[in-house]
Amino acid sequence: MNVSLKIPEAKNILADIPPQLPKELFTSLLHNDTLHIERIVSRGHANAKNEWYDQDQDEWLILIQGAAILEFAGQSELKKLQAGDYVLIPAHCRHRVEWTEPSTDSIWLTVHF
Repeated sequence: MNVSLKIPEAKNILADIPPQLPKELFTSLLHNDTLHIERIVSRGHANAKNEWYDQDQDEWLILIQGAAILEFAGQSELKKLQAGDYVLIPAHCRHRVEWTEPSTDSIWLTVHF
């Protein structure tokens, strides 16, 4: 049996970023019952001092471009990230974005599982 397969479309994680970014840009790349992959673009964005993420799933993230600082609840040391750095954040590990580079896009790829 000869079955014709459709070739998947290639996309670029660095594409389609608007010139004006008044708030962080969240783009879902893949989502199903057990996995969510998302691109986040930050340009000087950060969480408010009392705003924490507390997620039900583990999160693996990589900073593709830019620079950022993460804060983890109960930890005095901040986690400085540069392009290429990645982190595994266990479920319910409260964390927040303390700072992102204001003059360039910080592009994150996050995998929730």
